[in-house]
Amino acid sequence: MRVLSYKNATIALCFFNLVATPFLLLRGHASLSHRRLSSSSSSSRHLSSAQLKYIWESEELRRVMEPVDLIKRIKEIEREAYADADVETENAEKQTAAVDLSKRLQDMRAVNEANSQKALEEWRKRKIERARQREIGKNGTVSGVKS
Repeated sequence: MRVLSYKNATIALCFFNLVATPFLLLRGHASLSHRRLSSSSSSSRHLSSAQLKYIWESEELRRVMEPVDLIKRIKEIEREAYADADVETENAEKQTAAVDLSKRLQDMRAVNEANSQKALEEWRKRKIERARQREIGKNGTVSGVKS
């Protein structure tokens, strides 16, 4: 028969982990305490003037090596790009407004032309009607005078 099945292997592995974990935690805690003690004794020593000078020079070199001009130029370019984007947006808005206004004017012209055409037709009809009335009046007066 099989003594070691997947179930038995899983149980054995979990048991081993439970036993090993406290030992590992104790070992890590002990080494951490030992490190604290050794670092506190080394921090009590003062740095020599040569070491301080070396640290100071290293910091100065680090500051000198920073690309300050490049950083400034990048910030300028970002500001310019942002300003250009604003100008483009503003121009696009103006363009859209101009197109809208142009369409509205064309629509108004079409309506005005239609109204004007209608008014002109009405005026022509009235004028023709008046001319007929006058013609009828002249014919009536002329025929009345002849008789």
